[in-house]
Amino acid sequence: MSDDHEQLALLKQAVRRPRVPDGEALAPERPIARVAVDVSLAHLDRPFDYLVPEAMHETAVPGARVVVRFAGQQVGGYVLERLAESEHPGKLGRLARAVSPEVVLRPDVARLVRAVADRYAGTFADVVRLAVPPRHATTEKRAARNPAEPVDSPAPEQWAAYDSGAAFVESLGRGESPRVVWSALPGAADGHQLATAVAATVASGRGVIVCVPDAAAVERIGAAMTEVLGSGRHVELTAGLGPSARYRAFLSLSRGLTKVVVGTRAAAFAPVHDLGLVAIWDDADDLHAEPRAPYPHAREVLLTRAYDVGCAVLVGGYARSAEAQRLVETGWCEELMPSMADRRSRWARVAIAGADDRSAERDQSGGRARLPHEAFALMRAALDDGPVLVQVPRLGYRSTLACQQCRTPARCSHCGGPLAQRAHDAPPTCRWCARGVESWACSECGSTRMRAVVVGDARTAEELGRAFARVPVVTSSGEHVRDRVDAEPALVVATPGAEPIAEGGYTAGVLMDCGLMLSRPDLRVAEESLRRWLNATALVRPNSDGGRVLALGDPSLAVLQALVRADAAGYARSELAERHATHLPPAVLLASVEGPIAEIEPLLERDWPQPHELLGPVELDDSARLIVRVPRQFGSALVRSLRELQAARSARKLQHLRVDVDPAALS
Repeated sequence: MSDDHEQLALLKQAVRRPRVPDGEALAPERPIARVAVDVSLAHLDRPFDYLVPEAMHETAVPGARVVVRFAGQQVGGYVLERLAESEHPGKLGRLARAVSPEVVLRPDVARLVRAVADRYAGTFADVVRLAVPPRHATTEKRAARNPAEPVDSPAPEQWAAYDSGAAFVESLGRGESPRVVWSALPGAADGHQLATAVAATVASGRGVIVCVPDAAAVERIGAAMTEVLGSGRHVELTAGLGPSARYRAFLSLSRGLTKVVVGTRAAAFAPVHDLGLVAIWDDADDLHAEPRAPYPHAREVLLTRAYDVGCAVLVGGYARSAEAQRLVETGWCEELMPSMADRRSRWARVAIAGADDRSAERDQSGGRARLPHEAFALMRAALDDGPVLVQVPRLGYRSTLACQQCRTPARCSHCGGPLAQRAHDAPPTCRWCARGVESWACSECGSTRMRAVVVGDARTAEELGRAFARVPVVTSSGEHVRDRVDAEPALVVATPGAEPIAEGGYTAGVLMDCGLMLSRPDLRVAEESLRRWLNATALVRPNSDGGRVLALGDPSLAVLQALVRADAAGYARSELAERHATHLPPAVLLASVEGPIAEIEPLLERDWPQPHELLGPVELDDSARLIVRVPRQFGSALVRSLRELQAARSARKLQHLRVDVDPAALS
């Protein structure tokens, strides 16, 4: 028996021992490198073992970049770990080159990349490209190597307006890991409250990641971080940074020199040491959703990371997403709410046009005017004290045209696309083929006159300029977004998300065409509309200082009533309840699969995890889409099935299907 055991042991050793090319000197210790190869093919989404030459022993360290030969080509990769032996029975290739000993993929980030790839039915290679920026050799050699000085724990007065707010900051300072969903009061977007929570976490010796929607928010909150933490204690990561600046900030974090990062969605993967807090502001903003495969959402990346390392969580904003509400209702996060008195005094007073009989009597148009008398009266009164914000949901001049006589939509005679007008002196133009229309006649009644169905910001600014001839009209939209306006009287016409900050706050705000904003065919249209309205309302002076906001929409709508009460949490509760009743995310896990109709139709017969529901396929412009949804507890089984589907197609060299798990938008 002992001989048999000895022979079996020798056989196993022979199988696992790598076959070394003649005369090849290997690393004296752990001569096997397990490498994540930069190949996005789903059927090859696994690490591969390579021999480490003796000359690369000191540079091919775990987390470093290497170059390997794969399928006849040299490709990049990352060393995940070094091993003494390999389980691969065949002949192993060797590393072609060790790019640098710089550790750019730490083990915790590698775990995160793998978890995100599995969560979204993607590949490790696709996700790691989001996590690790391209190398900049000059920057790598010259980057600083001196850590920042420690900071003192701040006083928690910034959070006194919230129930348990001071206790939250104090617990961060003690090194604890509370998880909260924060319903913020106006003014929180300037970042000072966030910076206080960050400073408390840093004082406990831990690091912080803060994700915000765009570069303007990064700049604003970064300034607050500098004010509270001091200069040089945080770095900023945005897509607008050049290769050198981005890599320098990345290295500062990966080397542990800086422990705080403020950035857009890519910052969720930042290699922060001793992570103690992950925070995301305005998580329902679609800018947090990555547009590249596998389309991860920054909120889910941060929550995955928090679960892995056990750190604190802060999900904040003026509005609240259904996903954030689910965190509260499952007990994973606590609510951080302002007191009722602070909510009433700090938010502007919001009213809906025509909501009372007196307003309806004064409106001589009978509710048909786009700008009722109530809105003009509010703007006239408020302009005496400062600027007035006018939010318009659509960009352009006259975005949609129709026949003046019979209201038939105006269409292009060439392609049938909708007609629009870009300026008051411009001819109608097709929004599909961009052809100008010199002469047009209605196909139904023959009339040659058009009317605007949808009016954009440019036409609104023109109309207001005529109505308020002595008041300057400022526009902010599209490629011409203003960051700030001064405290002088002015009408500021802006599209959602492009509203500039007014010095001292706007004296009043008018939310135009609320019904138009709610008419978009999207699952999250009401939630998104409330978010945009609350973000605009937060820029108006508080009720205690006379701030007023008028919404032009149907007073009976629940979402507008939530705006009047500034009750984002209450609306999120009702929204999540409706999602449960209708089996929509986040109550269920939903996956969208898109591709040619001939490739999508066979998926109807696929053995999907039980229980499941198939919706479609629905034909799109040049493809088709199938929706698969399962109860949340069976989500991992569905994602695993989708990964197997992609791997099987990849192995057969079939066209790649677009798979989007829990898509941010579903129209």
